[in-house]
Amino acid sequence: MIRKLGAVAALAVGIAMAPAAQAGDPSGNFQIKAGYSGVFWDNENHGIKVNGTTIVGADAGARDLSLPTATLTYYLTRNIGLELFCCFASAKVIGEGVLANNQLATTWTFPPALTLQYHFDGLGPVVPYIGVGAQWIHYFNEKSKIAGFDKANFDDSLGVVLQAGFDYNIGGGLSFGIDVKKTWTDTKITWSDTAGNRITTSHDLDPLIVTANIGYRFNLFGSRTAAPLK
Repeated sequence: MIRKLGAVAALAVGIAMAPAAQAGDPSGNFQIKAGYSGVFWDNENHGIKVNGTTIVGADAGARDLSLPTATLTYYLTRNIGLELFCCFASAKVIGEGVLANNQLATTWTFPPALTLQYHFDGLGPVVPYIGVGAQWIHYFNEKSKIAGFDKANFDDSLGVVLQAGFDYNIGGGLSFGIDVKKTWTDTKITWSDTAGNRITTSHDLDPLIVTANIGYRFNLFGSRTAAPLK
């Protein structure tokens, strides 16, 4: 349900902008994209502990997922852009090793990423770019799936993002693109019960996010300069 709300919200923003925006412009100062992303976790777990004692052979990992995503890019100069990427996603933590095939926790995530990009021109309709920035992952509606432990808490994550991709200009400000982001983030998960017992684990998530998207570029408040940005 939240995934659908995210997609609807992105569409609503686009519709709201439309009356103020000029016709599509491949050199415009704003660009919106609607995409579909695959999220592939690196999944390095640092052991599971019960009240500080490690459970030998116990491991855990997050399930890979796919979801709709949206971005908004503002072009600061001809080649430099600032992109905000976001979505909502439901994630599952699954046991491994001696805990194999047991679902341990679920959570919803809000993982915006902000990147500063450099766009290369002079290649005709193909516009490659690279970027660097940061991603923050906020976890909410966490649920424990371990019998007897009624609460689960995920620490928020903050990490560095590297990005590479390209846009292929179709015409009229429209484009098709592929984007790849690699983020280095980690979290700590804590399960607790009413007696004060605690299960803890630290986990490196380090997701690889691959996105196919459709973009629309335009001038929101009129052209910034007489010369095109690209």
